[in-house]
Amino acid sequence: MRLIRRALLGLLLVALVADLALTTWFRVEEHESALVLTMGRATRQVEKGLHTKLPWPLETVVVVPTKQTQELQFGFREQGGQVRLVEDEALMITGDENLVWADLLVEWRVQDIQQYLFAVDDPERLLRNATAASLRSVMGTTGLDFAITTGKFEIQDEVERQLVELMNAYGTGIQIIDVKLQDVEPPKQVAAEFKAVTDAREAQQTKINEAGKYEAERIPQARAEARQLLEQAEARKQARINQALGDVAQYKAIYEAYKANPTVTRKRLLLETLEQILPGAEIVIMDSSDGTVKYLPIVPGGGGGQ
Repeated sequence: MRLIRRALLGLLLVALVADLALTTWFRVEEHESALVLTMGRATRQVEKGLHTKLPWPLETVVVVPTKQTQELQFGFREQGGQVRLVEDEALMITGDENLVWADLLVEWRVQDIQQYLFAVDDPERLLRNATAASLRSVMGTTGLDFAITTGKFEIQDEVERQLVELMNAYGTGIQIIDVKLQDVEPPKQVAAEFKAVTDAREAQQTKINEAGKYEAERIPQARAEARQLLEQAEARKQARINQALGDVAQYKAIYEAYKANPTVTRKRLLLETLEQILPGAEIVIMDSSDGTVKYLPIVPGGGGGQ
């Protein structure tokens, strides 16, 4: 019996030593932070590395992945590569009293480990409830047509803003990294009609883009053509002005010569006019007597006749 008691005492001492060794040292990974609790009260926070503490139950450690971005799936769940709609979360009513399916993804991480552990009982459940409240609040003031067409980014930005405010108000220690609106779909009964509207809007936008492209190409070309026409008109204008000035100068010269010697000037003008119209013309001189007409062909510059 004495030997048995000694053996049991030895085993107990070994167990105590092992417990001290196992509960005194702990490791924190790179993406984690640890909060050390002394008799249940937070006393210090440590980061990555190997650390020591008092043995249990004097001190305990809670390790939280503070540097790891986590995801909250709202309105859907993805398991094994398959996406399943969660109708209780996704179904909501829009501002124009239409039903719609909406789901989103919230990326978050622990910013304050002490608040995360002690401010609320279940911070992740609070995050889900706050996400539901924010999304339903935004969708409740948004029309269905806007929500399923062009309003995606505005909706998710407003949901993120409200969600950040709620997390800060409750002091959860959670930091919202991003909110991504996944799908906003109308009820199946009107899905085809809304798809037609969406297609029409896309076609309209395509036409607008094409018109803008044509405008961007045509306006510079039209401006170049207009500039060319203006330059041609200016050149013709200057040519006409120069020609008119030349004609005026010529007429003035003739007029001055006419004033000096009218008879000579008239004859000179007559001869110059004949020089312009007579070359190459066949001239016939006839009399007015009856009978056979006798004619005398005169060829200008012919050099003689009968």
